[in-house]
This record gives sequence, C-alpha cells and structure tokens, in this order.
Amino acid sequence: MNLDDIIIKALDEDIGDGDHTTRSTIPLSAYGKALLLIKEEGILCGLHVAEKIFAHVDQDLIMKTILHDGDSVARGDIAFEVSGRISSILQCERLVLNFMQRLSGIATATARMVKLIEGFDARILDTRKTTPLLRELEKYAVRKGGGLNHRIGLYDMILIKDNHVDYSGGIVKAIDSVQFYLKENGKELKTEIEVRNFSELQQVVDHGGVDRIMLDNFSPPDLKKAVKLINGRFETEASGGINESNIRDYAATGVDFISVGALTHHIESLDMSLKAVKESIL
Repeated sequence: MNLDDIIIKALDEDIGDGDHTTRSTIPLSAYGKALLLIKEEGILCGLHVAEKIFAHVDQDLIMKTILHDGDSVARGDIAFEVSGRISSILQCERLVLNFMQRLSGIATATARMVKLIEGFDARILDTRKTTPLLRELEKYAVRKGGGLNHRIGLYDMILIKDNHVDYSGGIVKAIDSVQFYLKENGKELKTEIEVRNFSELQQVVDHGGVDRIMLDNFSPPDLKKAVKLINGRFETEASGGINESNIRDYAATGVDFISVGALTHHIESLDMSLKAVKESIL
C-alpha cells in the first residue's frame, strides 16, 4: 500500500459521510487561510504528506511551504500556510496534524540521540518496530533526524536473530544455511547475526560467513571487550536497552552502529496546530 492509498483510507476513516460540523457552520463558498504553528522545539518532518492530503481533499487548495523537512524549529515558527475553501482546510486539519506531529516527533527523538553521541564514530540505526503500513514514512523521519535506516523489511537483508539460531540448531548451522540459501537462489544480501554472549560471539568470529554482528544486551564494558575481540573483521552493532541516558557510554566502546527501537515505537509527537487566519473571506 502506497502513501496515496493510506491517505485515502485515513480520510475515509475520519470523514465518513461528511464533516457535519463544518457543513453546518461554514458556507461552502467561504475561502480563507490557515497556518501550521509550531509549539515546541524539535525537527520538522512530513510536509510532503500534508501536501498530498490537501491535494486529495481539494486540488484547489494552495500550500505554501515556509520551512522544510529536517529543519530545526522552535515555538512560534510557522511551517506552512494553506489557502482555499475553509471547509476543505478543516477536513484536512486532523489528518495533517496526526502525520506531521508523529513524523516530527520521530525526527526530533532521532536528532537528540545523534547529538548525544557527537564525537564518536557510531551511527544511529532504526529497527522494524514501526507502525504497520507507515514504515516508509517513519524511516524517512529517522533519516531527517540524522539517523540511518537498518533493513526496510524482511526482504532486503539477512538478519539471523536468536530465534533463528535456536530453531535452526545453533550459530554455525544458521550461518551455513543462509550461505547455501543465498547461493541457491542467486541473491546478494548483506548478512547480520545476533549474538547473546561471548560464547556465541566466538563461534561467529571463528566461523565467519557474515558481514555484521549484532551484540544484543551487552553492557558497555562487555561491548567494548567484544568490539576489541572482533577487531574490525566484521561490522558491529549494539542493541537492547539503549536509551538517552546510556547511549553515549555505548558509543564510547567503538561500536559501528547503535540500533534504537524506541525511535519509532516509543516517541512523543511534536506539538503543533493548524490555526485559522481571521481575515478569511466568508
């Protein structure tokens, strides 16, 4: 399902058989303007989604962008103005805000994480812990906040996790099965494996056959030891229990990547509102 399909379904969910409040209070012939007002500091994201929503409801609505996705914003900033039929603007209002507040919240959370590890080489990654059907948008917001996308889905990278290891009979069997599968199917996919302890890590280091090792729930001291053991032979990724209070400790270990699921599944939306300009023409 693409963005247009999502918007159409979301509008249908919200509007149903009509916006009866607007129909009963605003003449169809009334034209006016509204401004997107930012109410707290953060990173702006989702302007292209707003533009699509306006176009789906009323192609005569005119949206003039003042700021851009990825811009730092503060309370009182105006992100865009939209003009046209007031009834159309009001039908779009909540859906525009729902998307933009969430995407801006993700971009803002990502930017905070990126800022916290300045001075280290580690890069911030997102995960697949996204809202169903909104992954493309939420991962876009991560990029606008300065982070990197991990795999997009199950199809574009091999990630051998703990359950794969346990079900397949162990580290070595899992890696060998992946290599056989890729060769048999003519696929060239990057391979990553998750390890839970130093015993599993040593097996991977000795056996090889992967591009990256995910060190899951390692403490910063253990992670530093693991990175030293790997010694650049594989990319390294830290995962599990990482938040704003400890992420700098993880970055200081020398790990290449730090994945943070909370970027997309545990965020606060950025506060903003769509405010009417009172000089509207009735």
